[in-house]
Amino acid sequence: MLVSRLGSFEGLRVADVFAGTGALGMEALSRGCAHVDFIETDTSALTALKTNIAKSGAAAETEVFAVPARSLGRARRPCDLLLLDPPYGEGLAPAALARLAEQGWVAPHALISVETAAKEPLDVPGFAVEIVRRHGKAAIHLLRAT
Repeated sequence: MLVSRLGSFEGLRVADVFAGTGALGMEALSRGCAHVDFIETDTSALTALKTNIAKSGAAAETEVFAVPARSLGRARRPCDLLLLDPPYGEGLAPAALARLAEQGWVAPHALISVETAAKEPLDVPGFAVEIVRRHGKAAIHLLRAT
């Protein structure tokens, strides 16, 4: 779904928000993105994330932010692709996206992918839904800033 809308990951700046072990951001790196910012607060997930970055030799193309998404500071550069996989049912995505937008993390042309529980609604002011795909217990929402 992402490649059909982006064309390629080559050269993109990506944010992996609620990164966990970093699987989404690491996949983006393997597909040629230029840089990934990982945002995660869970201590055990951060340990695994940093291990994965080190094992892949991707330290120069990544930065890890161990702060809640709703508390992020100003972005150094806006991201072309944002991948959010918050815990299901906690309603964290809207507040995180609002903070990302206000702090300059979302480029005007950015594509945002948000994973939620299949029946979890996602309404984020300032973002338009392009498509929602449900896969079992999960839903992937692709959004663009309006």
